[in-house]
Formats: sequence, C-alpha cells, structure tokens
Amino acid sequence: MRSWSAASGLSLITTFDGFGRRLDQVARCRQEGHPESAGVPRAPRKEAGFQLGKVQAGLEPTDWKSFDEVGAGTREIRIGDAKGIFRVMYVAKFEEAVYVLHCFQKKTQATSKQDQAIATARYRAVVNARRGKR
Repeated sequence: MRSWSAASGLSLITTFDGFGRRLDQVARCRQEGHPESAGVPRAPRKEAGFQLGKVQAGLEPTDWKSFDEVGAGTREIRIGDAKGIFRVMYVAKFEEAVYVLHCFQKKTQATSKQDQAIATARYRAVVNARRGKR
C-alpha cells in the first residue's frame, strides 16, 4: 500500500495504536481552520477521505476524471453533496505516494483558473522535490 504525501502545506496525519505501531496515514486539505478547508461540510470531507483511501489501495475512486492540464497523471475526484460540489485534485502516478494537490468547492461549471493555478503550482513543487531526492 502506498503512503500519503502532502504537497505544499497540506497536513499529514498519522494514527498510532497503543503500542506505537502506525495504523493509518491520511492527507488532509490543509489544517483545520485554514481557509481551504473552512466551510467544507463534514460529509464531503469524509467522502474525500474514503475515496483517497481507495486510491491509496490501488483502486479507482467512484467518480473521477483526468485533469492533465495541471500535470501529467493528475486526477480530480468529484464529490456531490446537498451543500455543494467539491473536488480533490491528486496525482498517484509516483510509486512512493499519493500526492493531494488541492481541495475545493466548485461554484461554477468550469474549474476556476485560480484553483487550476494552485494545483499546478503544487504539482510542480512535488516534481521538483522528487528531482532533489534523486
């Protein structure tokens, strides 16, 4: 199973059992209280975590589309809820981790240029960080 990795300021949460063994590792869209996660209802956040868990296990999310405009291999998980439409952009083409690039609520039919720019910058940061580790 691949590990999660958080790009550019996304928080990485690891859960341990009483013996210090790692149980789970989950990437979140920024820390609680950060503007990126503020106002996102609990149900869509839980669904995003469930769908990312499927990706981590090598499965496909229930509803996704390719988003190569951000970077090669980028995908977008689509989550619909009574309170809105939410997206999680990630890249899972690297063997060592699933990188969550951006999480946001959609307010228009098209993904905004700002949301694309945030995800693109984080994608570049992942690629550059990987180059530095070689």
